[in-house]
Amino acid sequence: MSCVHYKFASTLNYAIVTFDGRHISLRDLKTQILGREKLKCQVQISSAQTAEEYTDDNALIPKNTSVLVRRIPIGGVKSTSQTDVIRRTEPAMGTSKVTDDSSAPMSLAQLTKTANLAEANASEEDKIKAMMWQSGRAYDPINYMKKTLGPPPPSYTCFHCGRPGHYIKNCPTNGDKHFESRPRIKKSTGIPRSFMMEVTDPTMKGAKLTSTGTYAIPTIEAKAYAIGKKEKPPFFPEEPSSSSKRNRPGAGILSQFAKGNEKWRHPDLPSVHPSSRPPPE
Repeated sequence: MSCVHYKFASTLNYAIVTFDGRHISLRDLKTQILGREKLKCQVQISSAQTAEEYTDDNALIPKNTSVLVRRIPIGGVKSTSQTDVIRRTEPAMGTSKVTDDSSAPMSLAQLTKTANLAEANASEEDKIKAMMWQSGRAYDPINYMKKTLGPPPPSYTCFHCGRPGHYIKNCPTNGDKHFESRPRIKKSTGIPRSFMMEVTDPTMKGAKLTSTGTYAIPTIEAKAYAIGKKEKPPFFPEEPSSSSKRNRPGAGILSQFAKGNEKWRHPDLPSVHPSSRPPPE
């Protein structure tokens, strides 16, 4: 749901008029304002930013626009430029609207500047292209305001070379293959001091910067770095432990079954353990 903000010269706060779509015609906006305010007079509408007066009732006003409304008599008053006279929108008896007799179709450049595309003399395809261009004109990149980037503050240091006075994208060492950037040191935020041990070398593995400006390393990480990580060679077979053999499911049942066979074995037959029997074919 789109809206247009309006207010009278005698009021401080803006009111809104809601509608569907991206634009609303000046005639529909006047009708809604007169209905909401319960007025029986004419109104004059102008832009709140540029003070430009809307005179064409078929003009389209974009959504989220702020306008100023002024009550005028039905007979009309002189405009601010004192050259045009605002008259009633209803045509007098015996008069007719002035129409454009030119039958030449409008170009796409002219359509982009036309407010009322429905009555324009052009093909439907060109009207659609002009409508799409008008709807996205406010989001054109040329309308974006880029923030000017000034010099860095005195407390800022470059993350690449560690020197103040410039940002990292303007660092003079960018592109230098022989330059080694200094390692970034993390802060010990959230770690209690009782769990830390101070070190003097900031290049030590796991060193962090404390709030007092000193370097420290967590005690548990220091022990882990001292022991080191033992890595096995790749594709090295793992030897099963004795505990895994004991805890193997069914090991006790197999041993009892083997003992029972030894008890009833014929003395002339060789002793065969169940685990040494060949698999069935």
